[in-house]
Amino acid sequence: MHQIDTLLGGWERVTAGWLIEGPEPVLIETGSQSSVPVVLDALAGLGIGPGDLAGVVVTHIHLDHAGGVGDVARAFPNATVYVHPAGARHLVDPSRLVASAARVYGDTLDSLYGRLDPTPVERIRAIEDGEEIRIGPGRALTAVHSPGHANHHLALHDSATGVLFAGDAAGVRLPDVGVLRPATPPPEFDLDLAIRSLHLFAARRPSALALAHFGVLDGDPADVLGEAEDVLREWAAVAEAAWERGDDLAAALAAAFGADPSETMGILNGVHSNAAGLRRWLDKRPDRTSG
Repeated sequence: MHQIDTLLGGWERVTAGWLIEGPEPVLIETGSQSSVPVVLDALAGLGIGPGDLAGVVVTHIHLDHAGGVGDVARAFPNATVYVHPAGARHLVDPSRLVASAARVYGDTLDSLYGRLDPTPVERIRAIEDGEEIRIGPGRALTAVHSPGHANHHLALHDSATGVLFAGDAAGVRLPDVGVLRPATPPPEFDLDLAIRSLHLFAARRPSALALAHFGVLDGDPADVLGEAEDVLREWAAVAEAAWERGDDLAAALAAAFGADPSETMGILNGVHSNAAGLRRWLDKRPDRTSG
């Protein structure tokens, strides 16, 4: 497996993809549309020609993970595009997804992420939980549906290395920041589902965890997953207490856990984005009434 720094916004060690080598090589994560030239150059440098790539799989359809799918599919006409069933229609017709992103990011959408070009429906395969993507004899990537961060999130467990590619389901840990942060963006974050997904990962006993933000982590995966659950619960508890008081959730989270430690983290995984996702989750819970 070869890690590719997809250089979102020109930033190093922020967004990662991976080429899984074998008779039927697969790319995990395309990165944003703005990252496509970097990804294509990296694949060419690894000897992957236009007819060589057998598959492209994205952990979910957020633009920093899947914005480049349409472009990469054009560059590799033999590649099947794998995605969670709930995300497939957005790759065929990305207009609603892009419009939503434009409302969130405004002018920075095009300068940082780019858009998302449509992928022909016949190129897309919605992959079910437990289904395998074959890499070669004795090697496959197993899809693990892992909602919580988003309902269209899946992880991939490599049978050869034991590495579990967790997307954003275990949070964000940038090497230049070091702190593991939860990723709780709107509109679909759900705490109970997110924790259940972490337990699913732990039950698979991976040899290592690979985060899209960023890279294969050092340390015991069980410890990292335990930390990810603790951090999720801590952020949710602070947010819920603020929500019940009628206080500003972002201010409460910043006071408890610190402001965004860098511009990069602020854009990618900012306190305000996490607060918005937690607020939406709290607002939707039938057993809660805001104070």
